[in-house]
Amino acid sequence: MTRSSITIVGASLAGLRAAESLRRQEFDGPITLIGDEPHAPYDRPPLSKQFLAGDWDEEKLALTKPEKLADHDLTFRLGTRATAFDLATRRLSLDDGDSLEVDGLLIATGARCRTLPGTEDMEGVFVLRGLDDSLAIRAALDAGPSRVVVVGAGFIGAEVAATARERGLDVTLVEALPQPLGRVLGDEMGAVCADVHREHGVDLRVGVGVDAIEGDDRVERVRLSDGSVIDADAVVVGIGVIPNTEWLEGSGLEIDNGIVCDATCLAAPGVTAAGDVARWPNHRFDEFMRVEHWDNAVEQGGHAAKRLLQSDDEAEPFMPVPWFWSDQYDRKIQLAGRIRPDDDMQIVTGSVEERRFAALYGRAGKFVGVLGFNRPRHVMQYKTLIQQGVSYDEALAAEI
Repeated sequence: MTRSSITIVGASLAGLRAAESLRRQEFDGPITLIGDEPHAPYDRPPLSKQFLAGDWDEEKLALTKPEKLADHDLTFRLGTRATAFDLATRRLSLDDGDSLEVDGLLIATGARCRTLPGTEDMEGVFVLRGLDDSLAIRAALDAGPSRVVVVGAGFIGAEVAATARERGLDVTLVEALPQPLGRVLGDEMGAVCADVHREHGVDLRVGVGVDAIEGDDRVERVRLSDGSVIDADAVVVGIGVIPNTEWLEGSGLEIDNGIVCDATCLAAPGVTAAGDVARWPNHRFDEFMRVEHWDNAVEQGGHAAKRLLQSDDEAEPFMPVPWFWSDQYDRKIQLAGRIRPDDDMQIVTGSVEERRFAALYGRAGKFVGVLGFNRPRHVMQYKTLIQQGVSYDEALAAEI
């Protein structure tokens, strides 16, 4: 399929990898990347780990070296936000007053952090999504707060808590669920994550919510739903994200917890979506999913870019095995597949007590996921078995 130009809204990981994929496929037309941040594309996972710890500088976050970007002949419009799109006229509006008529459009606008009501302008309360957020939190940690409170023990919250503890700070981690990551890993494996934090000196409060974050101009304390109060000089809120789709209301695209796409990542003729903002049917798991992981942004960005150059007959479904990792203290936690808290689970190698093991998950006889603590080789080999569609029994019997 011939396209005169391609516009990518979202100049982060998925958007950049999409642009690079287009050039690899020898698309030689104009490619424009529109991004709301002023920064050149950068890597986000280190923002809660190496960069937040002060071990990395901004230059090390770059996704691609400047000279390589120049070779791709891309037009960047950074610090510019898309405000509207009309599918019928193919008109894309920007917050600087400009508008573009687009041919191929790839949307990779990602997601933004949820916040706690009344804290948006309170000094000392942070969320972590982008580089500027991480810089602000790092400055707060550099100031040596007497108590850091992290609200939400998902992967971002847990990583921030771990980084702050490794900097020698007193940390309280608050989670409304019975266990950290219980919704993702189930309570049994969530309890293992809880123990890891407690062993490193984190004051972990589970099964309790936040009633209020209090202070005048600056945060002073966090009041929990069980009546307890925690003094706090810095609070990091990590309670999930919201896909950035508001600007597409009335566009003609279907919006439902993200941009709804078909199995090939096509949202409408000549329009695809990728990364945190895309929701599509993954036939491998018989599930409509929206995936917020680094690896998915890379793979889906490339797939969505290729889809813009294909006819309907040429297009193939996007059926990845989702995979991600989290570094917490000296533990590398990796998960491949799509698991649910009520799945069957069995440890196949290593020891939970030593925090070094691999666990397999099955559902209705199908092998659906593998969790590893410091077992990267096992995770990647079992990931291959998930791609091959083996049964749960076959996975348990595999010699890996």
